[in-house]
Amino acid sequence: MSRYTKEDIIRFVEDGDVEFIRMQFTDIFGRLKNVAITATQIRKAVDNQIMIDGSSIEGFVRINESDMYLHPDLDSYTILPWRPQHGRVARMICDVYLPDGTPFAGDPRSTLKKVIKRAEDMGYSFNVGPECEFFLFETDENGQPTTRTNDDAGYFDLDPLDHGGSTRREICMMLEKMGYEVEASHHEVARGQHEIDFKYADALKTADNIMTFKLAVKTIAQKNGLHATFMPKPIFGINGSGMHTNMSLFKGDRNIFADPDGELGLSKEAYAFIAGILAHIEGMSAITNPLVNSYKRLVPGYEAPCYLSWSASNRSALIRIPAARGSGTRIELRCPDPSCNPYLELAVCLSAGLDGIEKGMVPPEEILENIFAMSEEERKAKNIRSLPSSLKEAVDRMLEDPLVCETLGEHIVTQYSAGKYAEWDEYRTAVSDWEVGKYLMMY
Repeated sequence: MSRYTKEDIIRFVEDGDVEFIRMQFTDIFGRLKNVAITATQIRKAVDNQIMIDGSSIEGFVRINESDMYLHPDLDSYTILPWRPQHGRVARMICDVYLPDGTPFAGDPRSTLKKVIKRAEDMGYSFNVGPECEFFLFETDENGQPTTRTNDDAGYFDLDPLDHGGSTRREICMMLEKMGYEVEASHHEVARGQHEIDFKYADALKTADNIMTFKLAVKTIAQKNGLHATFMPKPIFGINGSGMHTNMSLFKGDRNIFADPDGELGLSKEAYAFIAGILAHIEGMSAITNPLVNSYKRLVPGYEAPCYLSWSASNRSALIRIPAARGSGTRIELRCPDPSCNPYLELAVCLSAGLDGIEKGMVPPEEILENIFAMSEEERKAKNIRSLPSSLKEAVDRMLEDPLVCETLGEHIVTQYSAGKYAEWDEYRTAVSDWEVGKYLMMY
C-alpha cells in the first residue's frame, strides 16, 4: 500500500514552495530521463496525464507508436536538496504506460515489477543492497572531464591524501536529506575512486535508489568542479569500478537463505539461488556488464571476478557469501558494474535465482583457492568457466538463454541487443591510440 495519496502530493507541492516537478523514468540502456512540469500541472501528473514522445528515446518505440504516459510512483516523491530551497524542485519516479492503460513492454521498471510479482507469488520478498563505486576526476579549463585525480589516496585513506573526501561527504549528506540511510563511505583502492553504501531495501526501491544515487553523485561533483563517472574501467592499469550486489530472499520476517543447521549456515534455497545465477550468468552478463569497457574490468589481477564460482571466504569468486548469518545472510554477486541498468540487472538476478529454486539446482563445489593464481589446466580440472570476454560474446550468450530473454521480454531483447551490437561494431571498427602507437612507425 502506498504511503502517499494524490491529495498528499498536491498538498506537498502547494504548501512546500515547489515550483517544478521532474517526472523521471529510465530507458532500456539505464539512462535517466525526465520531463519537467510546473507546479500548476501537478493534478494532471498525479492523474497519469503527462505524455511523452517515446519515439525520441533510444530503444523505446517506432515513430508511429510514440504516445506514452507517465504514471508516477507517489511514494517516490522527494525534494531535490541540491536545487534552490526557494522555488524548490521535486521529483517523482514514473512507470511508462501505453495510451490503452497497459504497461509499456520496454519500460525497465515494469520489467522488474513483473519478476518481483513472480517472487511474491512464490511467497518471497527480494531485498538488495548495492555497493556503488565511482571515480572523481578533475575538469579542464572548459569544464570538460579529464582523467586527472590530484589524489594519492588508496583503500580507506583519508584527508589530506583523499582529495575527494569533502565531495563524498557532501553527497552522503544530500542522500540522507532524501531519506537514504547511508551505512558507509570510503576511498576505494584506485586513485580517485570512491564507494558509498546505503542500506538494503526491497528490489524496486533499491533500483530507484541507485538511479537517484547516480544523479546525486554527478550533480554534487559538477557543483564542486569535478566530474563523477560510473564508467567501469576509465584508466588502464588500476582497478575498475564495480557494483557488488547483495541479495536475500525473505518469507515474512524470515531470511530463507539462513539455516543454522545447514552447511556454512546456508539453506537449500540459498544454494539453489546460487546455482541458478551461475547457470544463467553468462546470459545475464550483457545486462550486468553492458559496455564494451565493462570487459576491460573483468580481467584477472584487479579484484574483479571473471570466473564462474562461489565461496564463503574467497574474494576471487564470482559469488561470495559474506560472514553475516541469521537475518543478515546474503549472496553477493561481484561482477555487475555501475553502468548497468539496475532495473534490468535486478530482474535477471532474481529470475535466475528463482529458476534455481524452482528446479532444485545444486551449485558446483565451493572454491577455496585463489582462482587468479590457478593455471588454465587447474581451472579446467575444477570445471571453472569464464564470463564472456567481450560485449559481443555477452550479447550472443544473452540471446541463447531462454530464461533471460523471457525475463526481459521480446521488445527489450530486440532493442537492447541491436543497440549493443551497434556499440560493439562501432568499437570494432574504430582505430585506437594504442593501434596508432603500436603500428604507425613499425609498418
